[in-house]
Amino acid sequence: MNNDTALKGTVLEVKDGIIFASGLEDVGINELVEIYTDEFKAVEGIVLDLDITKTGIVALGDFTGIKAGDSILAKQKLPGIAVNENYLGRVIDPLGKELDGKGKIDLKDAKEMPLDKVAPGVIARKDVERPLQTGVLAIDAMIPIGRGQRELVIGDRQTGKTAIAVDTIINQKDKDCYCIYVNIGQKTSKIAQLISQLEQTDALSNTIIVSATASTNAALQYLAPFVGTAIAEYYAEKGKDVLIVYDDLTKHAQAYREISLLLRRPSGREAYPGDIFYLHSKLLERSLQFSDALGGGSITALPLLETQAGDISAYIPTNIISITDGQIFLETDLFNAGQKPAISVGTSVSRVGGAAQTKSMKGLAGQMKLELAQYRELAAFAQYGSDLDQNTKQRLDKGARLMELLKQDQYQPLQLGEMLIVLFAASKGFLEQVPLPQVLAWRDFLFKDINTEKVIKEIDFNSKIEGATEKKLASHLEKVSREFIEQNIVEEADE
Repeated sequence: MNNDTALKGTVLEVKDGIIFASGLEDVGINELVEIYTDEFKAVEGIVLDLDITKTGIVALGDFTGIKAGDSILAKQKLPGIAVNENYLGRVIDPLGKELDGKGKIDLKDAKEMPLDKVAPGVIARKDVERPLQTGVLAIDAMIPIGRGQRELVIGDRQTGKTAIAVDTIINQKDKDCYCIYVNIGQKTSKIAQLISQLEQTDALSNTIIVSATASTNAALQYLAPFVGTAIAEYYAEKGKDVLIVYDDLTKHAQAYREISLLLRRPSGREAYPGDIFYLHSKLLERSLQFSDALGGGSITALPLLETQAGDISAYIPTNIISITDGQIFLETDLFNAGQKPAISVGTSVSRVGGAAQTKSMKGLAGQMKLELAQYRELAAFAQYGSDLDQNTKQRLDKGARLMELLKQDQYQPLQLGEMLIVLFAASKGFLEQVPLPQVLAWRDFLFKDINTEKVIKEIDFNSKIEGATEKKLASHLEKVSREFIEQNIVEEADE
């Protein structure tokens, strides 16, 4: 058969953006094609199913004008996106089209990055050992994330998953780390709010947003995370550190399920196609810490995942938990009780752990996770008994203060020095004299003190807090705590 003939086909059937075509005998999976309508308007498509008698194609553009009999031409290339530095600060769709009204992106000297590729092997990588500070005290202290790590953020709807991701992006603005936020199936209003917040905090200039909202078709929602990853690889291959947020992979799995069912593929568990695990593992394996020989760049992935009634044993959650290097589990009960971020200490874990922490943080936060896990167990037990010994009461009191200290408002990430001084205060018992409801007020009072910043500047983040530094911190905290308590006594007397 003539090769030109084997690369031309005819539309047999069109349904919900899925096109079945005859011909195209030499076309491969994931290759691009162009469908020509009566108006000679070319609509791009991607081949996702190969059958003996027909080829399954997913339309990437407006498919309403396509009908049976239209001609198809194979482009003999895999999908990719042209990337250069001009994407920073912009909002695009998965086809690279601008969505922010700021004009066309200049793609001069852009590099074509493939959307789908085999992840680099072990030789191209090195250990994850540099911290990526999220600015969220509970995470940086107990569930540290390293540059090049894949850390899942999982929880029910409306428990603060996106809030953690946005705070992490805001915290990177002066940390020499580019950010990519991939929106998959989220509401347009939510994305508008996110863009507004990033502009207010001056973090948008360091960020690229790839948006496939709920109103876009399943094909674009399917492509979105691959587009974001391809852009991330462009910067990582140049030796840069990149943070990529996938919000969220539940919607991505649902989009792929929709496409697969329309392609008439046999469905598996929970009606998902059998290769959904392969698809997500192939995507997340591309996040890595490059070796020094390859420039030392990194891609850190924060995939978000929505559970139903906290069920982490469902198909997609178990898949992605097994692919990632740990998970941050957000608990609905904690969120409703006012504990924000609502991180469940017992079920959250980082498989990189202390390797992604500075020595100063590791020295202070070492026992914190264990103490909080024990506190929650004790608190549950204490509900059923009133006769508690003194030791148990002290542990409950300390745990309650720690939980209060970990509360943090959205869009207000803490710097490393601020976290260290707060953790030092908790570990050395400076909170014991502060009434529980006033712990956060004490923290605010500490940060506003004129000498706090000077004391923080003297901390060596790369070594344990001891000796002269420890004495100076203790002296400052003692003074601040005394002033705070005296101020409260005066205010109560005035009332």
